[in-house]
Amino acid sequence: MDDFGGAQSLDGSLVFPPLSTEQNSLYSFSLGGNASFIVGKDATNFQRQINLVENLALLTGTHQLKMGIDYRRLMPIYGQWKYKQAASFNGVESALSGIASSDLIQTQDQVGMIFTNFSAYAQDTWKLSRRLTLTHGLRWEFNPPPKGSDGQTIYTVAELDNPLMLTLAPAGTPYYRATYNNFAPRLGVAYQLSDRQGWERALRGGFGIFYDLGSGSLANGAVSFPYLRRTFFSNVSYPLDSSLNKPLPFSLLPPVGRIRTADPRLRLPLTMQWNLTLEQSVGSKRSFSVSYVGALGRRLLRLELLNNPNPNFGQVFVTTNGASSSYHALQFQFQRRLSRSLQSQVAYTWSHSIDNASNDSFANPPSGMLDSRFDRASSDFDVRHSFEGAITYNIPAPPIGEFGKRFLHNWFVDGILAARSATPVDVFFRRDLGFGPFNFRPDVIPGVPLYLIDQSFPGGRAINRSAFTIPQSARQGTLGRNALRGFPVAQLDLALRRRFAFRERINLQFGAEIFNLFNRPNFGDPVADLGSGLFGRSTATFGKSLGSNVGSVGLNSVYQTGGPRTIQLSMKLAF
Repeated sequence: MDDFGGAQSLDGSLVFPPLSTEQNSLYSFSLGGNASFIVGKDATNFQRQINLVENLALLTGTHQLKMGIDYRRLMPIYGQWKYKQAASFNGVESALSGIASSDLIQTQDQVGMIFTNFSAYAQDTWKLSRRLTLTHGLRWEFNPPPKGSDGQTIYTVAELDNPLMLTLAPAGTPYYRATYNNFAPRLGVAYQLSDRQGWERALRGGFGIFYDLGSGSLANGAVSFPYLRRTFFSNVSYPLDSSLNKPLPFSLLPPVGRIRTADPRLRLPLTMQWNLTLEQSVGSKRSFSVSYVGALGRRLLRLELLNNPNPNFGQVFVTTNGASSSYHALQFQFQRRLSRSLQSQVAYTWSHSIDNASNDSFANPPSGMLDSRFDRASSDFDVRHSFEGAITYNIPAPPIGEFGKRFLHNWFVDGILAARSATPVDVFFRRDLGFGPFNFRPDVIPGVPLYLIDQSFPGGRAINRSAFTIPQSARQGTLGRNALRGFPVAQLDLALRRRFAFRERINLQFGAEIFNLFNRPNFGDPVADLGSGLFGRSTATFGKSLGSNVGSVGLNSVYQTGGPRTIQLSMKLAF
């Protein structure tokens, strides 16, 4: 719907070498990050899956027996880039001068991978008495390392314990050895303390062990050596000379630009989870519950990066079992079932999540160089307090005759109030220790306030840059990981809806939804990079900051929690 100011579409032959087209290649051109142009196809990926499930249930006396198996085989295909070029310039003048600040040439072969998961379980629900029920079971998991399909080999490395001696492992070497002792017991107990009508009381508890997949980011082995080849140029004349501007051939010879591997002793990550809940009825329509929920994560996946460990390797991404976590929560919930046109639910959670790595895709410095135990602190997603309230009310129609009966009855109003405390902010600066640049924490200057309070700042608060100093030696600073906090979030959403029934099978449904009814400003986390000119300040609303984290994926930031007040009207004919 736009003629782009009369601009003409680019002829692919101007930017793609022979045998490369817009259907199998990608070209990008950027001017210092302020403007960019992209033509071609980024990828053509496919996912294939086989899933076989069989369950058997037996009822005998006071026992309910269940057993089953689950086999899953994933066979993704990572599509080809016959050619990819990313040319970057430091502004318009640099482009006009014909000097590119950087130019990256890449080639990606089509690669297939295989992921296999098998599990079997048996469970018994035993009703010991009218009030007591016991559930116990055992699950077994088998998740071997991923491998290539159709004769393609996914390569790994050898001598990982000594990076200076790092070499390419022989073809067919697995990322790690499959383990066969992944048994996961489960136990649950439910006991009815009181069966008095309207004042029933029940106590429930459970414990279980759960295994995760060990693959993590290893699937990216398909977009690594030797199937991804790349050549990087700095401050180079542009357009590139024809001898440089061509796809790179397949080769197993060093140097290895980028490769994915795993600790050969890698084991499946596991979590131990437990809970205890007391539920109390308060009359026939209301109930209250209080729960304690806990979880311990062990052998969790942690991604480490070795940059230029020796002359034969550029980047080596290593998946390890170096992460651990713990979670404890106290949960309260009140429910009122639909009665006299009113239904409501209120929930509050106090919790604390602690770990030394909050995801398995962010590249950390090797634990042999910087002890990961010093990173143990509140998780990136730790929310200490969380409140949710919801209500639905059927508005009574006024007694004004046929008009009121036809048009003023069956109106409903729904409200949702959500509020939570702030999530952590990890202040950092970048430093290269000889094996790549990583995030490091600064030292805290005693006596200097960590926050600046001023209404001129977004949210009325900013992190004080003057409270920190960069250590002279290569170490983590005295500021703990995730020691600071951003901004809390609170929002009330309201909806009004009505259903008009014309005939038995035809009705019209009208709705009006107001997000953030009071237009309360909610701010995203402040910039945590000490090297940024915007350090310490929030640069976006909470809803928009969520969108920036996921790119174009997810909800429109207008309708995310923490956006501006937005009204949405809808009408739907159902027949």
